[in-house]
Amino acid sequence: MQVRQALELARAAGVDRLDAQWLLGHLMKRDRAALLAHDDVALGDSQAAAFHDGIARRAAGEPLAYVIGYTHFRGLELAVSPAVLIPRPETELMVEWALQLRGVTVDAIDLGTGSGAVAIALASEAPDLRMTATDLSQEALQVARGNATAHGLRVEFAQGPWWAAVPCRRFGLVVSNPPYVAAGDPHLAGLSHEPGVALTPGGEDDLAAFRELIGGASPHLLPGAWMLVEHGHDQAGAIEALFLAAGFIDVQMRRDLAGLPRCSAARLAAGDVNI
Repeated sequence: MQVRQALELARAAGVDRLDAQWLLGHLMKRDRAALLAHDDVALGDSQAAAFHDGIARRAAGEPLAYVIGYTHFRGLELAVSPAVLIPRPETELMVEWALQLRGVTVDAIDLGTGSGAVAIALASEAPDLRMTATDLSQEALQVARGNATAHGLRVEFAQGPWWAAVPCRRFGLVVSNPPYVAAGDPHLAGLSHEPGVALTPGGEDDLAAFRELIGGASPHLLPGAWMLVEHGHDQAGAIEALFLAAGFIDVQMRRDLAGLPRCSAARLAAGDVNI
């Protein structure tokens, strides 16, 4: 089977041409330009079998990142699996903002790290940070550890639910992209291959994770620590209220590239730190 025949097979299966080219490039270790310029090159038997399998998975709705086993986030190639969410471009906003707010902070934590994308990006771009990352899922932590190792970055990992994973620890910078999608949100239908526990907090309260994260933050923060969270486009007001109720000040919000409220940050008032 030649490249052009493989692309035709993908088209007939209803798979996007660009996705098919990414899959072929991954299997044949060629970039897109080389594939298009030499579409008469034949796939090896194992490549052809893997392409058939990948096209079937993609046609069934499985995300391309899971099919090829990796994605990109802030210029980093990161392994992903169905145990973790696929990092989204809008989450890069939180990384960029955290880098601006960190000041002289050296102790930082990413709560609910998944693939490790946020923690690894911060560790890569701010080597002075002592980065810790947590997750409830051992499978997710295995993926995250592998990504940190692949990039030669030192990140400490801990398993457990939110702050319980780091008892008696204090941080000057906190980032988190917790589950915040409402259980009945119609967008969930298109996310069926991704781990539901990382998308929805369960129950009827789509702010449940934020209540734990923000409400339980004070004993784990250094004076004046910044906390940043990614949230739904309609949750900014509720997040601000949670921050203020927990003793935070300087509450701010930023919008994503689509102009939607996507990330909020606040600083813990020094007088509210529990020693």
